[in-house]
Amino acid sequence: MAEFKQADAAREVEIQRLGRNGYLHRIIPLVDHTGKVVDRIVKPLMVEFHLKDVMQVFVGSTILAIPAAYTEEAWNLGLDLGVINIVGIALMSLVFVGLFVYQNSYRGYLRQFIGQFFVRVFATYGISLITVALLLTLVDQAPWGEDTLLAIKRIVVVGFPASMSATVTDSLK
Repeated sequence: MAEFKQADAAREVEIQRLGRNGYLHRIIPLVDHTGKVVDRIVKPLMVEFHLKDVMQVFVGSTILAIPAAYTEEAWNLGLDLGVINIVGIALMSLVFVGLFVYQNSYRGYLRQFIGQFFVRVFATYGISLITVALLLTLVDQAPWGEDTLLAIKRIVVVGFPASMSATVTDSLK
């Protein structure tokens, strides 16, 4: 039985566009004990943000946005928390989304795709907030005309779990 190992030199891993959509993939050579390449592993490199990713984020954000947006506790948190707390929740959401996205898609590739990293993080959080805003508006818990600050605070509170589920869903390929 032949033994194979994955080439460990980072310079041997290639990045190429493959398939009819031209998405980026990592091509990882498998070498035998003599160092000869005997096969290659092809894995998608999820560093670009496409329309299908937008749809995954939208659907993913609704997974936790719906139950959270329908709870009186979330509405009251938006009412009771100060602006500093809301800003903290928003920043914490962005940090958590960024860490998860980095760990699952950009580790080892951040320098090459730094712009795409920020696009994915901010788009994920923004789409999640838009989803939450739509849901809270539909259930009359985003009082845009009477108290816009309250509407924004509620959106940020519910946006935290929504952005987490959006990020996890986006990582599924």
